Amino acid sequence: MTRILLLRHAPPLTGGRLAGRTEVDADLTDHASLAWMRDRIGGIEQVISSPARRCLQTATALGLSPDVTREALWEQHYGAWEGLAYADLPDLGRLDSAALARHRPDGGESFEDLAARVHPEIERLQSDTLIVCHAGVIRAALSLVVGHAALSFSVAPLSLTILHRQGDDWSVEAVNVTAP
Repeated sequence: MTRILLLRHAPPLTGGRLAGRTEVDADLTDHASLAWMRDRIGGIEQVISSPARRCLQTATALGLSPDVTREALWEQHYGAWEGLAYADLPDLGRLDSAALARHRPDGGESFEDLAARVHPEIERLQSDTLIVCHAGVIRAALSLVVGHAALSFSVAPLSLTILHRQGDDWSVEAVNVTAP
């Protein structure tokens, strides 16, 4: 069995705006939560990261040195929505999960596009691995197990999600584990 630990980066310093592919720093001031997460992760065979600055900063704050960064692990590209305040985003609540997964902001990518680039990265892993990444990437990984319903998961900053793979079968051990 292979364990895939997906760690969302520490809170992004975005001022309440959607970051997506925008480079922003991580807020690394919650030392107690970082220490708790470091202990929760424990020893791990391999560490992979999104190349985003906020992910690399989070890894460093945890005392981790990623073995490799992967472009495919960047957050979803929000196109015209990049930099918008959350309150200014369009209301997509009327879309069912399949339609929402297909929805593509102007100049951006859909959740299905995101999942299509993330799935191969995760499926190729052969040993227990920690991936330092983004909420969208974690939802894409969860979609290996639950399909489009993964869009309904809230993924907190500095939270851990754990998947297992045995052969071609995926299961979820935990979602959104955060420091107490």
